[in-house]
Amino acid sequence: MIMLLGDFNAKGERENIFKPKIGQESLHQDSNDNGVRLVTFATSKNLVVRSTMFPHRNIHKYTWTFPDGKTHNQIDHVLIGRRWHSSVLDVRSFRGADCDTDHYLVIAKVRERLKVGKQTAQRFDRQRFNLRKLNEPEVREHYQIEITNRFAALENLNDDEDINRTWENIKENTQTSAKESLGLHELKQNKPWFDEECFGFLDQRKRAKMQWIQDPSRSNVDILNNVRREVSRHFRDKKKVYLRAKFEELETNSKI
Repeated sequence: MIMLLGDFNAKGERENIFKPKIGQESLHQDSNDNGVRLVTFATSKNLVVRSTMFPHRNIHKYTWTFPDGKTHNQIDHVLIGRRWHSSVLDVRSFRGADCDTDHYLVIAKVRERLKVGKQTAQRFDRQRFNLRKLNEPEVREHYQIEITNRFAALENLNDDEDINRTWENIKENTQTSAKESLGLHELKQNKPWFDEECFGFLDQRKRAKMQWIQDPSRSNVDILNNVRREVSRHFRDKKKVYLRAKFEELETNSKI
């Protein structure tokens, strides 16, 4: 399945000649140069533009608004291979989503039945152990003792024991030893400098954007731009302080 999503800066035209590729629900009556290029590209790659095929109100079609707050365009699109075009159930824009951009969030609902093998399905249930701890001599020795003691109990098994049950015992002992000695692998936290204060700035930016959507006046545009700059400056400062502390910590540890 091939899907293309993004800002193509292309306005499609509601003409019968373009109907097989873009439908008749485009926001625009006329195409621009990029719109013609998009249709030509879709035709050459056997794709369809699904973002202009669903009936919605105009406010749910346009994806970008000119700074004057009056000119609206539908220039962000979703393309998919013609064979799977029915997998895209709906495409529309959401004006209220805070993305810190002059474009609106475009969401496509996709439904496709993909076959998943049993081995692939079981792979997601496996526990991930913190294998880096094996580099520490004390932890490695503790793990060796744990697994040796547990496997010593398996030496007295009868030869008539069911092989599947034997394998389950081996797997359980191995996982239990690893869990007790190494522990589970912790997922890396993204942006550890992002705290509650940052969430407050995000709420402030979202309120400014909602105010601009409801009243796209020049004053609200200026307020939104000022809030955006303030939020970006705050995030940069937060990140710099966090990185500076990390560098100092590394420098201190290197001198020990």
